[in-house]
Amino acid sequence: MNWNSLNDFLAMGGYALYVWGSFGVTALTMLIEPLLIRKRRNDILRTLRREHAAEECSA
Repeated sequence: MNWNSLNDFLAMGGYALYVWGSFGVTALTMLIEPLLIRKRRNDILRTLRREHAAEECSA
């Protein structure tokens, strides 16, 4: 596709909402997913430490 101006590029041949919306959702997902994974990992580690401490106290 040939674009003559920045506006033509941003309009994406009339499909701008679909193209830029898809790009935005993908970028947002790629930014949020590592944060959620880190939170899940920290939650699991915290639970394991708590369980380990409870076993130490009962033993």
